[in-house]
Amino acid sequence: MESESIVYGCIRDWPSDCPTQSRARRESNRQVLAQLPAGDGWSLLGQEMFACSEQPSDGLYQTQVIHFGASYRTVEYEWSLWIKQFEALLKRLYWASAVVHLETELNGTHTFRWESDNGFHSPHEGELRVRCAWEREGSLRG
Repeated sequence: MESESIVYGCIRDWPSDCPTQSRARRESNRQVLAQLPAGDGWSLLGQEMFACSEQPSDGLYQTQVIHFGASYRTVEYEWSLWIKQFEALLKRLYWASAVVHLETELNGTHTFRWESDNGFHSPHEGELRVRCAWEREGSLRG
């Protein structure tokens, strides 16, 4: 049996004093996620792996949190392509920070963090910065 890789994390928007602006950013982010491939049409990123709360009663207080997760067959061999697709998605979203955890059976856990230069990112503004931290957890599975 081939090794399984688990990818999960979240993308955080920034809180705002203006409810109208916050709603507009959340709606824009939902539209971008809805444009991702669905069903069998995606190989690395797809609609089904992303979710976010819509209403305060559903877990939305001030900050939209887009959470995601998927399992893959040894995605670490295609990791540079996964990162490229994820960063292309980030460029289209409103966000303040993002974190991705990559858990591999053989190589432990990697944590990747994106932070916007100004404390927030609007679509098509600024370069993305990533800070990568290596974490080694567990041992080889037999």
